Amino acid sequence: MPNNKTLFIALIPLALAACASQPHDNQEVLSRIDSLERSVQDWCGYRDERADAQLTGIVQVQQMVSDINTRLNDEAREARRSAAQECPPAGNTDTGDKQVFGRAEWIGMPSLGSYFKARLDTGANTSSLSASDITPFERDGENWVRFRLALNDDDAVVPAVRDSEFEARVVRQVRILQASGTERRPVIRLPMTLGPIEQQVEFTLNNRSHLTYPVLLGRRFMMDIAVIDISRSYTHPRPEFPGGEPAANAARDQRDDETVEE
Repeated sequence: MPNNKTLFIALIPLALAACASQPHDNQEVLSRIDSLERSVQDWCGYRDERADAQLTGIVQVQQMVSDINTRLNDEAREARRSAAQECPPAGNTDTGDKQVFGRAEWIGMPSLGSYFKARLDTGANTSSLSASDITPFERDGENWVRFRLALNDDDAVVPAVRDSEFEARVVRQVRILQASGTERRPVIRLPMTLGPIEQQVEFTLNNRSHLTYPVLLGRRFMMDIAVIDISRSYTHPRPEFPGGEPAANAARDQRDDETVEE
């Protein structure tokens, strides 16, 4: 940028030319030259002030960007530190006081007098028991059902239960939405054992004879008491019942047909 002196010198010929066009005394010429010099100085001063203001603004923006980057980096480090504290390292198998079950387990149903193979499914809400010939009736003003177990020849159970008829009180009804329409199924509550766990479990009654497992255990049963390791199966011995085979013979019945979809 030219300085004030350079601009002033460049403009002197123009001032002298204007003065030569008509007679003037020296005082008037000097006055005009002083006025012109002040104008040039004012103009240059304005340009300098504007340039300084722009430079100051750029510096301020750069400082703001630097501060934001610093804050974001600090927050990212803090987030990584918190995540490392909250999340267990990979490979940590600590499950607290919860039981670890596999994708399939042996269960016992004392009121039915038999053991069954059960599939554990966290995607299902309520557990299910394979049943047929489901007949509702009333007893002492309450809703009950009479049913038989719907079993395949390959299902490992105590032989006597295949031809037995059972009765249970209906605790509620569930509505099942299917492609063919809506179906209502009764829900009963039966005592069940799985390894060290013994509790009352709610089962819907429906025919599962076309599926691999006569029993499905849903997340209502597993909630707060168990975690599922899908890489394992039959982590606990098969319970024993009168008329059934010893637990030591369960290995041959633990072959799962992985090709069957449920």
